[in-house]
Amino acid sequence: MQTIKKIFAKISLPHIIIVVFFLSMLAAAAPLGLSVRSLIGDTLRRWAMYGILVLAMVPAIQSGIGPNFGISLGIVGGLLGATVSIEMGLTNPWVAIIVAMLIGATIASVLGILYGLLLNKVKGSEMTVSTYVGFSVIAFMNIMWLSLPFSSGTLIWPLAGMGMRNNISIIDSFGHVFNNLFSFCLLGDKTTGIFVPTGLILVFLAACLAMWLFLRSKTGIAMSAAGENPQFTRAAGISGNKMRIIGTAISTSLGAVGIIVYAQSYGFLQLYNAPLMMGFHSVAAILIGGASTKKATIANVIIGAFLFQGMLAVALPVVNKVLPESNLPDVIRIIISNGIILFALSKSKGG
Repeated sequence: MQTIKKIFAKISLPHIIIVVFFLSMLAAAAPLGLSVRSLIGDTLRRWAMYGILVLAMVPAIQSGIGPNFGISLGIVGGLLGATVSIEMGLTNPWVAIIVAMLIGATIASVLGILYGLLLNKVKGSEMTVSTYVGFSVIAFMNIMWLSLPFSSGTLIWPLAGMGMRNNISIIDSFGHVFNNLFSFCLLGDKTTGIFVPTGLILVFLAACLAMWLFLRSKTGIAMSAAGENPQFTRAAGISGNKMRIIGTAISTSLGAVGIIVYAQSYGFLQLYNAPLMMGFHSVAAILIGGASTKKATIANVIIGAFLFQGMLAVALPVVNKVLPESNLPDVIRIIISNGIILFALSKSKGG
């Protein structure tokens, strides 16, 4: 009974609005001629493909730096790993995606350590600084994508002979590797039924399990303790600064892995400004799941990613049907994600 009361105590008006909005959009889909089964399948796919990016928020929040708006550092590392893998011309898709993840996670770890050192210097202003870092690294990479010495025809503009494409197809490399693993359809075929990307879901859940186990390890407990009570951990001989660096490094590494998992499901690498808002969407998703700016759990990730991505997967097609030839779906996406973040930040000090 006490557990049920605690669960309901965490449910706020915005959470109720989001759930009601999601269900109402799902109910409106069929009368508008949309396939409810396809929308549910798309929700499952988006939930799993975006899940690891949301999971990347957990070590950052638990270590005390708060929601990691600077996850763009990890995303950039992942995109670099993926492009290097394609440049190597690896023909086996499993080898290609593993190499991409290893390179991306390594780059992201180094960037995460440097990022953690910076955040240790600006304690109390982490969210502001991380937002600037996230925007700045994307702007910097816009220049680098035009300058990096790649030569693969898949990566560069064919006429110019240099400069990376905006969208890079990875179908011939490692596209849909996880999606197609053990996949099946319910209540129809891939077009009309509910497509279940079993491999993609298993990868997401495996990452959640690994994070759950890490948080219960000696280092994970020390990291969470340092984020929750820095004075106590300092008295216990635990370096809070070191734990924050570990948290940021793991967060950016998960961002690198997450963007590769996202890209293989999408079928394309999106460069330049495409990843600009992914940090905001990831923060919004975990906050929907019940996380705060000081505490996050794996359950918050699973629930939040499903609600946020499900809402977008269902609401945007419905809005497109009601108001075709408009940019209202993009406006709704911005309002939802930023509104959730604003609400969470207003509650971060008990307001």
